Amino acid sequence: MMKLTETQTTILTAGAQRPDNIAMPLPKGLAGAAAKMAVNKMIERGWLQEVDASSSRGEPLWRETGDGHGTTLVVADAGLLAIGIEPVEVKTMTAIHENATEAPAPKVPTPRAGTKQAALIALLRAPEGATMEAIIAATGWLPHTARGVMSGALGKKLGLIVTSGKEDDGARVYRINPGVP
Repeated sequence: MMKLTETQTTILTAGAQRPDNIAMPLPKGLAGAAAKMAVNKMIERGWLQEVDASSSRGEPLWRETGDGHGTTLVVADAGLLAIGIEPVEVKTMTAIHENATEAPAPKVPTPRAGTKQAALIALLRAPEGATMEAIIAATGWLPHTARGVMSGALGKKLGLIVTSGKEDDGARVYRINPGVP
């Protein structure tokens, strides 16, 4: 059995503890030519494997391939064995990385019942909509918080379209677009 350096042990141990056995990021202080040399030696010995990085999962990049994509490093079976861990899922995870042709559809978050956010959605879904005063009374939020929730949590996270307009009496009324589920 080959003796591992401290750097090699650190990389393999950290990678074995991460989801999908991702070996990135490398230890602090290991960068540039030293990182490239250490990683290339570990790839030659079969301890690490370079696979396409999934940007939808936010996997860290080892290097860019030049076509807008990149690769990351995964601890291989031999790398796990080198640090005394029996490989179980590495082949499965590597196959998933190599065979992934499309990203899974993102889960659409749903608001919990009984929350201020749920109360806000109910107010905005009403045919008459809701004024800022009604929203503040129902939630206890300040106006800037209410506008932020409508823009961020409802608009960006839940995908709801919140519209606003001035009524005949001059009051601004907020509504969720009725065509959105």
